[in-house]
Amino acid sequence: MTTQKPFHETLDLTLIGNMGRVHRLCREAVTIAVEPLGLTQSRWTALMHIDMHGEGLTQLELANSLGIEMPSLTRTLKQLEEQCLITRKVDEHDKRSKKIFFTKQGGTVLQLLNEKLIDIKSQLYSGLSTQQLDALAHGIVEIEKNALNCIQNQVKG
Repeated sequence: MTTQKPFHETLDLTLIGNMGRVHRLCREAVTIAVEPLGLTQSRWTALMHIDMHGEGLTQLELANSLGIEMPSLTRTLKQLEEQCLITRKVDEHDKRSKKIFFTKQGGTVLQLLNEKLIDIKSQLYSGLSTQQLDALAHGIVEIEKNALNCIQNQVKG
């Protein structure tokens, strides 16, 4: 008696490989959509993380959130400052640290970015029910937890 493979094992790449490929495609779709706003992938991603965590987060907190090194982030933040979208201020409690804030123009661009993201997400999620999207989101959160545990176990072992 032969057993049928689960669907996730029938994909050309592994499930994780497909997740990476889909992530890149979705990120590219957003990047193309927000290009008229003068935003590259690194810039719109940084703006979204600042918005998600709230103004006043430090550069180090943002770097950790994005999973990138400080030199890469510093370059992106400098570009966002040159576009007058953010400002960096020295933390009054820790002079070594800089906090990030949106400018008025940055707030306007952030609003336009969020509007474009709503449109892109509706296109990307087309054909999927709320239940399917919720199940997918829960699955991704569990895989992320498992990956972090796997990394920690390998580092310890």
